[in-house]
Order: sequence, then structure tokens, then C-alpha cells
Amino acid sequence: MHRFYLPPELCRADVLGLAGREAHHAGQVLRVRTGERVTVLDGAGTELRCEVTHQKRDTLELRVLERIIAAPLPCTITLLQAVPKGKIIESIIQKATELGVARIVPILSERVVMQLDHDGTESKAEKWQQIAIEAIKQCGSPWLPKVEAPITPEKVLARHESFELPLIGCLEADSRHPREWFQKFLHEHKRLPKSACIWIGPEGDFSSAEYRLIKAAGALPLTLGRLVLRVETAATYALSVVNYELDAGAACG
Repeated sequence: MHRFYLPPELCRADVLGLAGREAHHAGQVLRVRTGERVTVLDGAGTELRCEVTHQKRDTLELRVLERIIAAPLPCTITLLQAVPKGKIIESIIQKATELGVARIVPILSERVVMQLDHDGTESKAEKWQQIAIEAIKQCGSPWLPKVEAPITPEKVLARHESFELPLIGCLEADSRHPREWFQKFLHEHKRLPKSACIWIGPEGDFSSAEYRLIKAAGALPLTLGRLVLRVETAATYALSVVNYELDAGAACG
């Protein structure tokens, strides 16, 4: 069954309308026709099973047959990802979406090549948000992560956001296996964390000054294994391990 995306405010009625990019993809690329069943994801936890009832070249009308409400995310995960060269960030956004992150914050750290003005950061955020939309349509996730505009580590830390389990992937000697941090949290709180963040550096990693700054703000150093990983591998590895520990902890609980 083909999947499409509509924001929550457009999914409240019993009759929905696809227009613009989604309608073009449905009608001109996928050749969806009247009478077919399709799925609409609202990105806020709802999956809507629909039937195409009317079709024009640039619009599709859908009748909602069933609404499936997903359980809330047990742990909201934020990926704070330093922007790598080229289009690697697009692959990272895709994989992070598939791995269930709630938010992606592209980081302009010292060793990031990309430099953007305000208009440039907003434009990138819109483009990268669309990549996340395409990713939920591909994997079927009812949750759409928010992709923010690129920002420096200092400005992120100035927000004073609170995460129950803040982590930073690093090669420093004091880094520990993620299981140790999860077990420590479980021992102290008798439950799994409800929010977590993971900092992943660029090619060459965060600078020593950035690492000290992020760690001073409470981030716990996380080992990503014995080998030096590429940026995209590091992000996927870290998110996979965190998901594993959350699932394992939930099963034990």
C-alpha cells in the first residue's frame, strides 16, 4: 500500500486532500487511481488508511477508512549531528528517521566546512525536513522527526535544554560502553530514560575545546568501538545501540 504524508492539521476530517508534491507523486509517478487504498501518515503518531474517491491531475481526494494511533515514543531521542561534507547528511537524516529519532539538530562545529547565513540555514532545514518526510513514507513510521536549521554547539548549549541521558560519541580515554550508562541510569532511577540526546562530531571529530564544553554541560562520553568510524557510520551505530539498550531494558522491565 502506497504511503503519503499530510501534516496533522490537514488530517482531522474524514475526507482528505492530497495536493502539490504528494498529489504529483501519487498520480504521475505511482499512477494511483480511484478506488485504490493508500496510507496517509501525519507524522504525529497517526496512520490513516484511506480510499481514493476522486482524482484530478493535481489533486487527490481520500476518504478515511481507519485511523491507527501509535503509542507515544517511550524515549524521545535527539541527534545532534555535526554536518559532514557533501550530501552525507542526507543519508544520516534518512537513517536517523528509520531509527526513530524525534529531532535532528545539524551542528556547525569548528571542523565543519559548510558556512551558511540565516537564509541558507533555513533553506537547508526545509530541504532536510523533506528528506525526513520521504524517509517515514518509505519505512512506515508514524512519527516525523523535526529537522532544525544548522546551529553552532555554543548556541545549542545556550538553550539549556534538559535530557535525562545526554551522550556524546568520542574517542577519548574516559568514554564508556553505552550499556554502562544505561545500567547506571536504571540503577539510579529504576526506569529507562524518557529523553536522550547523542552528539556526533564531523570528520576529525569535535575539537578538544568543543568536547570539553559539551561534556561540561552534562554529556556522557560514549565509545563507538575500537575503530575510527566514518561520520555516517558513527551516527547509525550510536542510534542503533541506543535503540537496542532501550528495547532490551523495556523487555527486562
